[in-house]
Parts: sequence; structure tokens; C-alpha cells
Amino acid sequence: MKIDVVDIDNKKSGTIELSNSLFGLEPRPDILNKIVRWQLAKRQQGTHSVLTRSEVSYSTRKIVRQKGSGSGRHGSRRAPIFRKGGVYKGPTPRSHAFSLTKKLRRLGLKHAISSKFANGSLVILNKAELENQKTSDFSKKLKKLKWGRVLIIGREDNPKSLNFFNASKNIPMLDFLSVNGINVYDVLRRDTLVLTKSAVEALEERLS
Repeated sequence: MKIDVVDIDNKKSGTIELSNSLFGLEPRPDILNKIVRWQLAKRQQGTHSVLTRSEVSYSTRKIVRQKGSGSGRHGSRRAPIFRKGGVYKGPTPRSHAFSLTKKLRRLGLKHAISSKFANGSLVILNKAELENQKTSDFSKKLKKLKWGRVLIIGREDNPKSLNFFNASKNIPMLDFLSVNGINVYDVLRRDTLVLTKSAVEALEERLS
């Protein structure tokens, strides 16, 4: 299947043939959901913690005598049933990460890219290059392109590509990632996915 290629001035600069195995899949919400949960779980710090009975600072003196008081036979104020006592089975620091097979992760990325193509939210850019790294000049070009919230995947192989990367740093709702950094979560969270021609070639070689 073919798609038009545009330049940074939104002018058509040719067409490109896209691989059906990467761009023509029927998106699977269950796979995409699993990959996104896997990514977000790895980001969780897991530092939540409470004080247990053994960690609460309190007197260990027996509260009342064993018999004759009419009270229960409590041995410590640190028991969970008392105010300021320890917490029973509360959260402790742990890792929330879980593992997924490499095959499933690759498949998830394919489905994420295919979903953008199916929705008409995929743009192929000739080159992610600018003559200078002025954010103001780049912002004017973006207004004409009307990409909205956009993720741009390209390479930083030359100074002009580096200009593009630097100019995009301070623009809200725009992310610029290298081909090696592409991931399902960032692809889905933006309205438009922009791939350079070199990025398309690299992805097809990597995911074929």
C-alpha cells in the first residue's frame, strides 16, 4: 500500500510503499492494553509503605493486668486495633513490573503503528531537518501542518536533524524520539504519528 510523503512545508514530495505486515494489521485492543500496562507498571516507583506492628514506636508495657480488670488480655498498644497502632498487611516497597515476551512486545508495536494508519493519523515526512534550531520558526511551520498533539520519529544523523530536535524541545504536545526509542504508550497518547522515510525503513527492517 502507498501513502504520500510530505516535506516540512506540507508539500507533497513523492510516495512510499508501506509494508502490510507493519502498517496493515487489524489493531488488537487487548494486546495494546497489555503493552501499555506493562510500560506504566515499570514506571511505578513502588515506594508506598506503612508502619507495621513491629515498627511503630510505642511502649511495650502490658496495658492492664491479665485477670480481674474486665478488659481484653492485650499485651501492647502497638496492636492494629488501637489508635496509632501498626497497620495490618499494609503496602510495602515493591516492584510493580512484570515480564512480557519479546515477541508480544514487537507485535504490540506493530499494532500501535497500524492503528495510526487505520485512523488516518499517520504522516510520512521526507526529512526531519531544519536550517536552524529556532523554536519560533518551527512553531510557525507546525501551525500550517495542523498535526495537533504529535509524536515525531526520526534520526539525529546530521546537524540539520539535530536542529529539528532542538527546535522541538520547548513545544508543548510535541515529542521527538529516535527510531530506537519508539514505544506503544507514546504512539497511542498522541493524535498524530509522524515517521520520516528513514524511520520507516529502519522500522520495517527491525520489525519484519
